Order: sequence, then C-alpha cells, then structure tokens
Amino acid sequence: MKLAWTLALRDLRGGFTGLRLLAACLFLGVMALAGVGSLSTAITSELALQGQSILGGDVEMEIVQRTADDTERAAFAAVGTLSETIRMRAMASRPDGAQAVLAELKGIDAPYPLYGEFRLAAGALSPRPKGREVAIAPALAERLDVRPGDHIRIGDADLRVIGLIDQEPDRVGEGFTFGPVALVDMDGLAATGLVQPGSLYTTRYRIRLADGVDAGVVAKRLADRFPSAGWEVQDRTNAAPGTRRFIGRLGQFLMLVGLTALAIAGIGVGNGVTSYLDGKRGAIATLKALGASSRTIFLSYLFQIGLVAGAGILAGILAGSLVPLAVVALAGDALPVQPHFALHVAPLGLAAAYGVLIALLFVLAPLARARAVTPASLFRGGVETAARPTGRVLAAILATLAAIVALAIGTARDPGFAAIFVAAVAGLLVLLTLLGWAVRAGAARLPRSRRPLLRLAIANLHRPGAQTGRLVVALGLGLTLFATLAVIETNLSGQIDSTVPQRAPSFFALDIPVDDIDRFRALVAERAPTAEVKTVPSLRGPVVSFGGKRVADLQQLPEGAWILRGDRGLAYSAAPPEGSRIVEGQWWPADYAGPPLVSLDVEAARILGLKVGDEITVSVLGVEVPATIASLREIKWDTMGFNFVLVYSPGVLEGAPHSFMATIAMPAAGEAALNREITRDFPSVSLIRVKEVIGQVADVLGQLSTAVRAAASVALAAGIAVLVGAIAASRRSRVYDSVLLKLLGATRGQVLAAQAIEYAALAAILSLLALGIGAAAGWYVVTRVFELDWTTDWGVVGVTLAIGGFGTLALGLIGSLPALAARPARALREL
Repeated sequence: MKLAWTLALRDLRGGFTGLRLLAACLFLGVMALAGVGSLSTAITSELALQGQSILGGDVEMEIVQRTADDTERAAFAAVGTLSETIRMRAMASRPDGAQAVLAELKGIDAPYPLYGEFRLAAGALSPRPKGREVAIAPALAERLDVRPGDHIRIGDADLRVIGLIDQEPDRVGEGFTFGPVALVDMDGLAATGLVQPGSLYTTRYRIRLADGVDAGVVAKRLADRFPSAGWEVQDRTNAAPGTRRFIGRLGQFLMLVGLTALAIAGIGVGNGVTSYLDGKRGAIATLKALGASSRTIFLSYLFQIGLVAGAGILAGILAGSLVPLAVVALAGDALPVQPHFALHVAPLGLAAAYGVLIALLFVLAPLARARAVTPASLFRGGVETAARPTGRVLAAILATLAAIVALAIGTARDPGFAAIFVAAVAGLLVLLTLLGWAVRAGAARLPRSRRPLLRLAIANLHRPGAQTGRLVVALGLGLTLFATLAVIETNLSGQIDSTVPQRAPSFFALDIPVDDIDRFRALVAERAPTAEVKTVPSLRGPVVSFGGKRVADLQQLPEGAWILRGDRGLAYSAAPPEGSRIVEGQWWPADYAGPPLVSLDVEAARILGLKVGDEITVSVLGVEVPATIASLREIKWDTMGFNFVLVYSPGVLEGAPHSFMATIAMPAAGEAALNREITRDFPSVSLIRVKEVIGQVADVLGQLSTAVRAAASVALAAGIAVLVGAIAASRRSRVYDSVLLKLLGATRGQVLAAQAIEYAALAAILSLLALGIGAAAGWYVVTRVFELDWTTDWGVVGVTLAIGGFGTLALGLIGSLPALAARPARALREL
C-alpha cells in the first residue's frame, strides 16, 4: 500500500495532463447535480423557514364567498390570536375614469400581520391605511400614474393613496394573482360596496398560537369540528403548497437531467482514463518487469485517479453550492422567495455520492485492463489484445451500477417517474451499444469502395482499436438528451401561440350582479355593437364527498386529484356548454325539473374513479349540495372561454347567492373605451384583459424554459467533454494511421477528409436516432410531467440537431489536428 501511494504521488508530480478530462467531466456533472439540488433545497427551506409569515399565521382557515359565522369565529379565536383578511378582484381607476386597471383588493384588520412585517416604501403618508385610504403596489401606481396623496376609485369608494407597498409578508402564500395589490382596512373595503352576496371573494382567518402548541393538531381539530362547512385548512408546515409542488417537480426533473449529464460525463471519464492508462502501458510493463505486483499497479493508478477525481468532485460541489447565490443575483425577482446562502449538506452529499459512484463505475474496467498488462507487451507494440474484465471486476461494476440506480430512485420525490427515467436511460445505453456494434459490423461488410478516401473512412469505423462503439454511445446519449431538451423547450415556448385561439376574447368580466346582467349586456351591445358576449352563472365551492367517500376522511388524495384541492368553479345550464363533448351518459332536457344532476369532466371522473350514476357533493356557502352524475364531458380547455368541471342542472344552484361571468370578443380599437364605460357603470365588475393574462403565463413558461436551457447547456458541455475524451482515447492509433498514410504519399487534407467522412457518417446516424428517441422522451415529459399540450416546433429541433451534428464533426476534426502534425520520424520512434 505504501509503495503504491509513493508511486502514485511521484507519477502525479510529473503532471496529470492525461487526467484533466477526468476532472473536467466530473466537475461538470457534479456541479449540475449540486447546483440543482442546492437551489431546490434552498427555496423549499426558505419557504419552511418563512412558513408563518408566508401563511400569515400558524393556522389558516380559508373559505370563499362568505365570512365566518359567530360560532366559527369564536372557535378560531379560542385557540389563539385571530386576524381576518378578505381578498377579491376589483377595478381601480383614476377619479376621472380615464384609465381602469384590474387589481387585487385586499382588506385587512387591526391585528394584521400576525407574523412578519407590513411595510410601505419611503415617502408614505402613514404606516398603514385607515378608512378611505389605500396602500398600493408600485406596479399599480405606475399603471395609473399616481403617487402618495393622489386619489383612486375602487367600486363606490374614492380612496386616498397613502404609499406604495414595499413588503407584504403573506404575498407568496396567497398564490397567483391577475393584478397588483391595493390594500385597505375593513372600513375601506366596506366603503367600496364590492362585498355582496354572490361576489367572488376569499376570506382567510389566520391564527397565531401560543409557543409550543402543535399547529398540525390545532388545524386538524378545527377541520374536524366544521367538516361540512367548506373550510380549506392549512398550517405553517405547508405554506404555499402549490409553489412547493412546482419547485419539487421541476427540481426532480432537472436533477434527473443532471444525473443523465453526469452519466454522459462518466463515459468521458472512462475514455479519459483509458487514454491515460494506454499512455502508461510502457511504464506499467517496465514496473512489472522490475518486480511490481498487479495489486501494486492497480492501487497506484487507483490512488492517482482517486485524487484527481476527488479534486474534480470537490470543485463541482463548491461551484454547485454557489448556484443559489448566482440565481438570486441574476434572477432573484423571478423566485417565490429569495433564499439566504447556506451549505445544504443533503444535496451536496448526494451529488458527491453520485460523482464517486459514476467515477468508480467507469474506471474499474480500464484499471482492470491496466492491472493485466504484462512485461511482454514492451515487445509487442500496440497489437496485444486487451484482457477482458474478470468476474470480480464485473461484479464490482454491477454492484456500483445497482447503487446508482437505488440512489436515484430512493432519493426521488416521485420514485415511479425516477424508475422510468433510469430505465429509459439504461435502455438507451443498451440500444446505443448495440448500434455501435451494428455500425462496426455493417462497415466491415460493406463492399470496398474504389475511392480511397471513402474506403479509408469506412475502414476507420471497424478496424482493430477503432473507438466507434464508444463514440456511438457517448455522442448518441448526448445528442439524444440535447434533442429531448430541445423538444421540451420548443413546447414550452410554443404553448401560448398554439393554445390561444385565433379569435380569443378581449375581456373576461367577473362578478356581474344577477340583477344587472341584462343591463350589462345592453351596455356592451350599445358601446360595442360588433362585440360577441357570452355569459354564464358562476359560484364556487369545494368537493366534500364523491362516490360515498368523504374528502376529509382521506389519508391521501388520489394522484392528480386537483379537483379536490380548494374550491371549484360551479355553473348551471339547460344546454351543454360550448367547448364540451358528451362522451358518456346524456344531457338533461332543457325543461328538466327533477332531482339534482351534474355533468362532470371525464378526466376528473377518471382520477376519482367515478362513473355515470355515482354521487358527488359540493359545499356552497356552507350548505352541502349532493347531485347524481348524469354525464361525462370531454372539455376543450384551450378555447379561452369559461370551462367548468361541474355543471349542474337547472333548479339546483339558482337559489344560492351568485353572480355572472362573461367573455367579450371585440376589435382592439374599442377596448379602452368599453373598459372605462363598464368600470364607471358597474363598479363591482372586474375586467381581466386576456392579453395581460397571456403575458403573465408567458413569463412563467419563459422562466421554466430558461431552467431547461440551463440544463441543456450542462448536457452539451458534458457531451463536448465526452467527444474530446473519445478522441483522446484513440490518439495513438490516429497518430499511427496518419504517419503511415503520409509516408505512403497522402496529404494532410486527404487524411483529414477521410476522418471528416467518418465523423459525418456517425453524426448523421446518431442525429436520426436522437430525433426519434428525443421526440418520444420529450412527449412524455411535456404531456405527462408538465401536463401541457404537445406543440413541438420541428424546425427548431432539426436545427438544434444539425448544430449538434456539425459540432460533432468540427470537434472531431479539431481533435485530429495534433495527429496530423505528428512528425513521422519521431512518431515511429515513440509508437
């Protein structure tokens, strides 16, 4: 052991040029894994750390379209300090009505906030609004062109702006919004006149518990006390659950992409180590001739490779740990929270473990071949056949591979998806290995071309010592991953163009009072005669039971059961809604007046295991409304109209307080004028401009696309490193060929042309394979993981693969230049 260590250090003191590729490949792969893991952990940890501030309390009770009754309020107040907020959409405008903007109106009480700090920016007239005062978000001030001291109009109230909001502690926990915030106290909210029976508003009661009280226990106790009232209950341990799910799912996807990039880099590790040890064959044979044992040789080079690999892994961990800092500095505003810098041991340790296992997996075979080098190889040049790995070596390789698979599946958020991903990568490796063998076998069986350059290029693919198999596996995996990411990225960027119909509505109008619906239609018809108006009744309520099962009694919601999370939009109609197709059951007659019936989305029915004839119950303003499923509908969600998962028969919901919603499609020239007219004549109506919604969705998809592109860049860098490694592994044979060809009269251009044909053939074959496999893998991720529509831009994917193919050709030729520059006399002495 001591001798092996001494030999290893002495060899490294002479330089480790041949092992630089090993360090570079491990650095890239480990950095990707450590960076993705650290960022995901940093965000989720910050969400947990700020759980009380984000949620607004230790426990939150949320309900729509009503406030708590006296019994409920007393129960909440009995367990801790209570705070109430009401949030709804509203139109904010200048007093002269010159401009109207959709805003999120939020009413707060005196105890707000229970945690965190509500703060206005410098220049505020008072610390918080009182009465007919309002604090507004900077974006709202910019769009209305107002400043502190100016007035704006919301509903029936003329409100004085006292300042711009600098910090709203519970903002992240309140989810996606359609407009900037306008914050008032409860007196100011009442002055607007917007909270009416049937209005769409959300009431939240936050409770601050005494120190040491278990928030989860209190939340469950309150939920059990009011099981049928429609309350949605959260505690501080699960603030912003939607954000957590999104970060977790995206983090897992990028983690698996990083693991694939590390696997690609592992092939580069194997190529680099093979090339390095191939250059040491003479030294190994000499040491053995001087009495060194195979074990000493094995340990000596294992120590060398371990030291260099350790340095690469350590550098990757350090670089990956800095990724959260870099992301916060470059795109901090796009994050739900800005995490503080910290070393997250779990993701860094996981990345290091992957790096060690991948390095071990790909260096065992080259080390075993180096151990088997005999002293006689000094006299046999490069014609000695490499020894096959022994059974012990193969067992060690299989054990290492099993550890990698177990680690990937065992640490995944979704083990099933991780298992599919790992199986797909393994299947792809097997396929590429078989393809490499088929290319060599096919090239050997091709008829000999009369063109010398073509004949030489084909011979390079199957001659002894050819790196065809390694090149096919390495480049095939890299190009496939690159094609997959290109397919995903083009789908993300194409979602808006593909899903927005040619004639999308100009506005969504919300909270139209039932008594004013005819007057609303008349106003639109008068001010915009060519406009197309569609109206539907609207209520909200959660599903409380289905198929005889109470939602509150379920230990875990069914996979993908979004219909059970929070409140659902409800409507009633005598005729089937536009954009839906009955796929099972029948629609009720237009004059139906029997027991309550409901039409359900077919996908929701599949997730919940429901069929026609089953019963589903929703809670509307605390009253449970059971109904029998009469039909299942296939809904076209991309019509940009109102699509309801649950549509009831007439006579079921009309008696409950509710409002109407409308879509207005009209020429763009009259939008601003109609916006002002509706805001002036219908203060309670909220108008959502479709262009603004599309812009917000595009921003989210753009951020997701940026993350995918970042993963693609790591995969591309790993692929480049692998190609360099494959070229380095074949350097000796390339120099040998080049020297002999030049001695026989070939020019450098002819030798280079032969190699260009070789690499071009490989690139063409692998690009076609990558296109097919990448399209299939991208389809699965887009439609099953991200649950988006399939909208691939094949032109962009084709260009991406063409760039990858030409890049492969260019790098291959650049790597061949040192072989072309070799002097025959010197090369013949050294080979």
